[in-house]
Amino acid sequence: MTKDHATADATPGATVTPGTATTPAATTPSATTPSAATTSGATTPVTGLRRGAFLGYRWALLAFLLAGVAQISLAGLGVFRLVGQGLAAGDTAFAPHRDLGFAMAGIALLILVLAVIARPGTPAVIGSFVLVLLTSLMQSLLAGLGEDHAVYGALHALDGLLILGLAGYLYARARWRAT
Repeated sequence: MTKDHATADATPGATVTPGTATTPAATTPSATTPSAATTSGATTPVTGLRRGAFLGYRWALLAFLLAGVAQISLAGLGVFRLVGQGLAAGDTAFAPHRDLGFAMAGIALLILVLAVIARPGTPAVIGSFVLVLLTSLMQSLLAGLGEDHAVYGALHALDGLLILGLAGYLYARARWRAT
């Protein structure tokens, strides 16, 4: 028995021509699912932990986006409560908006941790890191400065839109990558 025939006998569905042994792709089961190709063109196997982290990453991004929609609604609610209650009620009017903002910063940190574990690509990990910086550091800084200078309050709102745009991009990228 030649080496080609031994390969053909070991692989069901393989055909043998003189000097070669080929296997149809549809009949060869894959031991691991390849992930994104590295710079050398080789692929790395996706482990159960990475697969679970990627799924968690996608769900956390979706939760973050839904919380962002609620965040915009709570900001509007706070503004219209101020109109009805007077400017002295500012702390209580914006308390739900502020509390959800802190929760979103925690979700952003979870997204970063899941991105590091899942390794969905360098742009996604960097984007997740920027998301943490924008939600935890910049939003609090701009909100604090906005109490004395209205322009910083406007930047706080624009930063919120930037945050939602970045989260939307990361979610769309994760959805595209999974298909």
